[in-house]
Amino acid sequence: MNLKHNGLVLLGAVIGGLLGYAAFFWIARQGFYGIILPGGLLGIGAGIFKTRSKYIAVVCGFLALALGCFTEWRFAPFVADPSLGYFLSHVRQLRPITLMMIAAGTLIGFWVPFRRSQDAGKA
Repeated sequence: MNLKHNGLVLLGAVIGGLLGYAAFFWIARQGFYGIILPGGLLGIGAGIFKTRSKYIAVVCGFLALALGCFTEWRFAPFVADPSLGYFLSHVRQLRPITLMMIAAGTLIGFWVPFRRSQDAGKA
């Protein structure tokens, strides 16, 4: 039963992450910057379902971080070298607001499923 719940949480995370990725680029075309969306919506999607596993929250946090970095790379790769490897090795050179928004998306990606696991443990 717990494996089923974990699978549903991860499915919700994937769907939320895909929606966040698409929403980011839609909003960017409108002239706005919302790199918090991919990780944040991943966490919100994962939070739709309850699980007792704290590990799922950690996995969702890592997935939110990875998706935030991947989305930023697809949106604005470095001019010197547009490869993902170069981007990841130079991520510290991103603007502070970008890093803060990716971190906030990562926090939401972890916190929402973590809180839901706390709620599931009480039930």
